[in-house]
Amino acid sequence: MTTTVQITWDAASARRAERQFLAGPAGTGTPAAEVVGAMLGAHAQVLAAAEVSVGMRADGGTRADVRAALWDDRSLIKTYGPRGTVHLLPARELPLFSAALTAVPRGPSPFPPGVRLTEEQAGQVVTAIGDALDGRFLTLDELSEEVVARTGPWAGDRVMPAFQDLWPRWRQVMHRAGWAGTLCFGPNRGRKATYTRPLLGNLEAGPGVAAGTGGGADTGGGADTGNAGHTGGALHAFVHRYLHAYGPATPQHFARWLAAPTGWATALFGELAAAGRIEEVGFEGTPAWVAAGDTDFPDGPPRGVRLLPYFDAYVIAGQPRERLFPGAAYQRALGGGQAGNYPVLLVDGVVAGVWHQRRRGRRTTVTVEPLVGLTARQDRELGEQVERVGEVLEATPELVVGEVTVGPHA
Repeated sequence: MTTTVQITWDAASARRAERQFLAGPAGTGTPAAEVVGAMLGAHAQVLAAAEVSVGMRADGGTRADVRAALWDDRSLIKTYGPRGTVHLLPARELPLFSAALTAVPRGPSPFPPGVRLTEEQAGQVVTAIGDALDGRFLTLDELSEEVVARTGPWAGDRVMPAFQDLWPRWRQVMHRAGWAGTLCFGPNRGRKATYTRPLLGNLEAGPGVAAGTGGGADTGGGADTGNAGHTGGALHAFVHRYLHAYGPATPQHFARWLAAPTGWATALFGELAAAGRIEEVGFEGTPAWVAAGDTDFPDGPPRGVRLLPYFDAYVIAGQPRERLFPGAAYQRALGGGQAGNYPVLLVDGVVAGVWHQRRRGRRTTVTVEPLVGLTARQDRELGEQVERVGEVLEATPELVVGEVTVGPHA
């Protein structure tokens, strides 16, 4: 009789920290793309937050290194990733992300019938976006004109409620163009973002997916743009990558991280278990999964103080939330139950406070609100982390310990 391996929260959080360069930073000269790959993407709705996410994990890295990886050597790509939100992804792994994300079933449209796109219209828009951006860098307004010209006036109807405004109808599927590999961000033109089409043909395939998969237009059905074998291979590789970074995890954890249907995730894990690709373990008394054979964990909890920005990958994907946000942190730092609304102070792998930085010219004030008492050693480490934030942002930092008075997303 086989005994199920039992994993504690301390062991799991220690391994997650190790594998995401939080137990110790990546060595000097480690490419930003390697750090982002270990995180399985860096949330980049606010690029400065992504720069801190990456920089705090890399010895000596700064925001300039992240920008160079994005716009100079193009080893990073800014596009729509998990949950339909803007992420930095390793450019060479875009085919894997594209094939996996386009294969995730979509839920019902949140918009009323008079606003939403049909699946046929969605496919037309994604194709039009790719055609318009091929070899070009367009602002949003320029792209909108091109999409409407290639599809029809219906695409430009300003009916989509967003941020106290109305956006043109076609923008409902902008993220699906990113998933399909027909759109990514380009360098800003002045204060305006630009968009272009990634060159998937020049990229390496991720494990289990053929090069170029996902480079065609998304037809709106949630299927891979290649064949079904590529879809399965990409999804299986994607689950492996997720479990490597954030396991042990349940299908429910994976579904929440991906904003995918729980039933679909459960069936996917079942397929992988039947094929011997993943292995069940006990995780704090609950059945969970790791990649097959990946059952080596550290003996104790992670140690040290870390400052992580808005929507850092460690707190977005780390589960169970009540263990990652213990005690007062659950109310103070989760912001209505959603991780990432506040930058967080980590102490020994769990959230123990919030922080905020306000920049003025070449100086930045970092206000940290601990929710637990810090030892003398932890106080020193907090000071070192603040200095590191300053290095990443290329600013001179000042530490203030006290209440963070701004709200989420400030």
